[in-house]
Amino acid sequence: MPTDAPAAPSKLRSIDLTLTPPDNARLANLCGVLDENLRQIEAGFDIIISRRGEHFKLRGDAVQVQRAAQALRKFYEQATSALDVAQIQLGLIEQNNANQALNLATGLLTRKGDLHGRTPRQVEYIRNIQEHDITFGIGPAGTGKTYLAVACAVDAFERQQVERIILTRPAVEAGERLGFLPGDLAQKVDPYLRPLYDALYDLMGFDRVAKLFERQCIEIAPLAFMRGRTLNHSFIILDEAQNTTPEQMKMFLTRIGIGARAVVTGDVTQVDLPRGHRSGLVDAAKILSGVRGIAFTQFLKEDVVRHPLVARIVDAYEHAQQPRENPQ
Repeated sequence: MPTDAPAAPSKLRSIDLTLTPPDNARLANLCGVLDENLRQIEAGFDIIISRRGEHFKLRGDAVQVQRAAQALRKFYEQATSALDVAQIQLGLIEQNNANQALNLATGLLTRKGDLHGRTPRQVEYIRNIQEHDITFGIGPAGTGKTYLAVACAVDAFERQQVERIILTRPAVEAGERLGFLPGDLAQKVDPYLRPLYDALYDLMGFDRVAKLFERQCIEIAPLAFMRGRTLNHSFIILDEAQNTTPEQMKMFLTRIGIGARAVVTGDVTQVDLPRGHRSGLVDAAKILSGVRGIAFTQFLKEDVVRHPLVARIVDAYEHAQQPRENPQ
C-alpha cells in the first residue's frame, strides 16, 4: 500500500518592510503610545511585528503577513496626525474587505455623516432594508445588526418616509436571575431596551430624541406591548428576536400595517429562552425564507465591527461547536 502523503509545507513566513520616506513624527503617529497601534494590527491579522526605526519585520501566515504589510503602508500614509485605536480597528475591517465593492453603499441621513456599511454583508443588509417591507438580520454579536437597523429607521424618518419609529425587544433575562426590579413599568423594562436608546442618542442626539419621545414619534416598548396593535406608516425594529417564541414572532410580524417597514435582528447562538422552548427567529427563518417581499441577511464573523478579538472569539466558539441555541 502507498505510504501516507507528506505533510503540507508550512504557510508561515516573514517579510521585511521599510516605510518611506523616513519620518519620525509619522512613525510615532502610526505606532501609537507604547506601540499600542502595532499591537492592534498584530491582533487584527494574528501576526507578530517587530520594529527598528522605519524597518519592520512581519511574521505569521503568508496571506495575513501580506495584508498586514498593505495595512501598515496605508496607515503610514494617513499618519500625518495621531492615529487612535478606533481608527486602527476600523481601518483593519475596511482593509480586510478592500477587494469588495463597498463604495456602492448608500449613505444614511443621520447625525453621523459618514455612516455606511463597512463589509459586503452590511451593505447588502442596508439595501435589503431599503428595498423590502420586512428584513431579517441574523448573525453574531458586533456585526452592526441593531445599529444599522436603527440608522435606517432614522434615515427613513428624516426623509419623511415614515411617521414613527417603534423599537421593541422581548424582556428575557440573558442567563441571569435579576430578581425584583423596583420602580414603575418603564423603569422595569428600560434595562432591556437600553441598547436601543444608546443607538438613537448616537444617531440623532439626546435633545432631538427627547423631543420626539414627547411627540410620540419614537416609541420603545417590550414586545408584549405590541399585541393587538396595527402599526401604520411606521419603521418597526424587533431586536434580540432569538428570544421570542414562535407565537410571539407571528404576533409581531402580523402587526405590520400600511406604509410600514419592519426589521428583525437576532443571534441564534445566544438564545436565552427556558429550556425546551423553540426560538421564534429560528422558526421564522425556516418558514419565511421563500416568501416574496421578505429579505434575509446572514452575517458572519467577518462582519464583526468591534475589537479584532471579537471576531476571533466568535470563530473559536464556532469551531468548539458549543451553540447555545435551545433544542428544536
